[in-house]
Amino acid sequence: MNSFVNKLLCKGDVDESSGAELWDEDAVGLTHVGEAVHKVLARHHNNYHHKMWNVTRGKVVGSVHQTPMNVWGSSKDPKKNNDDWFPEKMAEIIGRTEKWCDIMSLGPPDGKFMTDFKAAIEKIAERSKTAEDTIIVRLLVGNIVGMPVNCTAVLKALTKDVPQDANMRVWVGAWRKGFSWNHAKLIAVDGVYLHTGGHNLWDQHYLKNNPVHDLSIELEGSVTRDGHRFANLQWEFIERNQRTCIGSCVDNMPDAMPTVLKTRVTVSEWPEGVADTFPPMFTKAVVAKTANYSRRNSTLEKDGVIDKGVPMITIGRLGTMVYRHRSADDAIIAMINSSQKIIRLVLQDIGPVTVPGTKRALPGLKWPKAYLAAIGEAIYQRGVDVEMVVSNPNSIPGGLKGTEANYGNGWSCVDVAAEIIKSIKKKHAEVDDGKLRAMVIDNLRICFLRHDKKGKYKDGKTIGLHSKHFIVDDVSTYIGSQNLYMCDLAEWGVVIDSEAEVKKIKEDYFDPMWADSYTGEDVDVEKVMDGLKIDRDGEQTWLEYIRQNDAQHMMPHGPSEYLCVDEVEVHAAAVGVQSAEKGEAPQDKADEADTEMDDTPTPTPVSSKEVEDSPEVDTTSSPEKTPENATKTNVDNEVKQDPTCGVLCGITDSMKLAECMNPVKASA
Repeated sequence: MNSFVNKLLCKGDVDESSGAELWDEDAVGLTHVGEAVHKVLARHHNNYHHKMWNVTRGKVVGSVHQTPMNVWGSSKDPKKNNDDWFPEKMAEIIGRTEKWCDIMSLGPPDGKFMTDFKAAIEKIAERSKTAEDTIIVRLLVGNIVGMPVNCTAVLKALTKDVPQDANMRVWVGAWRKGFSWNHAKLIAVDGVYLHTGGHNLWDQHYLKNNPVHDLSIELEGSVTRDGHRFANLQWEFIERNQRTCIGSCVDNMPDAMPTVLKTRVTVSEWPEGVADTFPPMFTKAVVAKTANYSRRNSTLEKDGVIDKGVPMITIGRLGTMVYRHRSADDAIIAMINSSQKIIRLVLQDIGPVTVPGTKRALPGLKWPKAYLAAIGEAIYQRGVDVEMVVSNPNSIPGGLKGTEANYGNGWSCVDVAAEIIKSIKKKHAEVDDGKLRAMVIDNLRICFLRHDKKGKYKDGKTIGLHSKHFIVDDVSTYIGSQNLYMCDLAEWGVVIDSEAEVKKIKEDYFDPMWADSYTGEDVDVEKVMDGLKIDRDGEQTWLEYIRQNDAQHMMPHGPSEYLCVDEVEVHAAAVGVQSAEKGEAPQDKADEADTEMDDTPTPTPVSSKEVEDSPEVDTTSSPEKTPENATKTNVDNEVKQDPTCGVLCGITDSMKLAECMNPVKASA
């Protein structure tokens, strides 16, 4: 059965070892939370070690990057240009590149993000004049069904003022497989500097009026190499699929042209006619000679010993790119299961997207039963306290329309509390209502996001939240791209397993947010108990809903120059996945070009560091060059999505592909 359908049906991975259990030499000095995560990953996902997960170390740089800044304890709206520092900081990190830069996000940068990223690329180009080796820049985004990315347009915008003879190569790529695509957000530079978290690269969502709240973090050290390696997996997928006969045909089509393929990959290279069609793969040997790498080692050295920082565990997932493994999911559940005292969560939402105007999930979408059960067991079995902040439902930033941006999936805090308590009642049928009521009162505290106890900006618009962050027992924390509501995207994040660092993060972010947000009014125990019998899951399958509603579009979130709405792709993907759900053969031969990653267990060394520290070959030269891409049409009218990440965030009226192909000036 297709793994996306598996997730919709709430069927988890098979509980079996992926091979001989490994021992990671970095897995020392972990907290009880870190040990629980490592144990699960080492047993069930060891053949994806150093690919989708790793135990490593790193240094937290300064305070967490939260936007909007300077709002806690204030009843005033953020000032104009309040958060212009954020894209400038991201660009500054990119501009440090001496050899290798990976950038990953859900969609291409726009507005000030594009302006600042473009300046960073120009700074790298200037540095390349004296660089001994060619500098590599890889930008990878999601290719959302029905909204193909115009990689050529993005590339032209980034390199517009870069000399053709610059000693650097730039690639922009995008992919999807069924209803999976990239949702990870990271910047990794020279195996040394890392920026990751929940932020997308969209001007109107973060830099204009009524900005949505979000969280990212800057790190340094070995942890960065894991970001590069995760990017490798997706670039390898793009290359494998485009090298097929059908992949080559699709590559010669304009980026915005519709296809009926379950898998779609796109890549554009610069300089055209000079750079290879596909980028090389990262190895640590490539960056070992850079000044950045040398400076890192010298600054970490103390009394002749290199301090690599605090323990960190990188966790990722690839959606339907692989058949079964969802290592990040298992790691998150392990964190919750290890809790002994308190779990603090800051989430966009935990329930699926609702049918507008109702308290029912969109057809086929369900609540994340595994996460809810883990939280419920923590409360019931161990008396763990749970504090959760979620987005005000249907919050719209930047003066956008409700069909262009939508944070908060439509549930009340009572709904969330009821689903958690329902999971307890399901597993412990004998529990009496009095004990459940006591748990709601004593252990479960859920609230909407507020500034100074107010949930709205001055113009009456509610305050939105996009963070994906939680703290377990105040000793271990996750910051990354993965939502806890149901979706099957490619995600990546970092577990910082250090009580001292978690204390700083909690004081900088969670504590002031909680002080501003929690009033006790959002969860009424009687309403929770009355709501235990309500079925909040979607009814019919989501795929059938898409077919019946003329392939209405997923996640439209504001205009962009680099995305194009394509109904044909949405409908074709729905049909393809539905066929897989029924066990039917594909309706055409196109799917034969779809190359899935090998999910077969592979032997693992007794010490994983034998792999980590073994000499690596410098592979900066790509495989044999393939014929150059045909010139691609630059489509200027495209509709931007957010996403409330990976699942439907709203439904818009159907748009004809012809409308998309007509150039229209995108709004600022």
